[in-house]
Amino acid sequence: MSESEFTPENRPVDVYLDLLRVRMDTEDYQLLLRLVEPVLEAIDEHRLSGLDLALDGGDEELPQEVRDEAALVIATAVTGRLDNEVVELDVDDDTGPVRVVTDAETAADPSRLGEIAGIIRDRHRQNEELRGIAEASGLPTDF
Repeated sequence: MSESEFTPENRPVDVYLDLLRVRMDTEDYQLLLRLVEPVLEAIDEHRLSGLDLALDGGDEELPQEVRDEAALVIATAVTGRLDNEVVELDVDDDTGPVRVVTDAETAADPSRLGEIAGIIRDRHRQNEELRGIAEASGLPTDF
């Protein structure tokens, strides 16, 4: 079945949300919906480019399960795949583990996960270098 053949209630993301509604505590599910609905609307309206999403809950403390499921819902909406997984990678000692969403095949491949960790490690190093340059130049460092 191609993506164009999915009815609105049978898109992979809607199927996944239905499964979560049955599986999750009602309060956690409602919290999850508050997190993902703006993103799902932006995806439907093809306006993702300006959207900033943080799965930290702002002022509200989010359970890790809700954060993980929100990331999986968004990944399902973007990819149309139901085999996404959250994987925790050890990037370096300073930042601790990093959680990423990837497909099941990549999640099961230690060498590929190592490559991803290396890319994240390089990105962190570049950000720190840029932050140092910005601080020395008196520029904002909130990136």
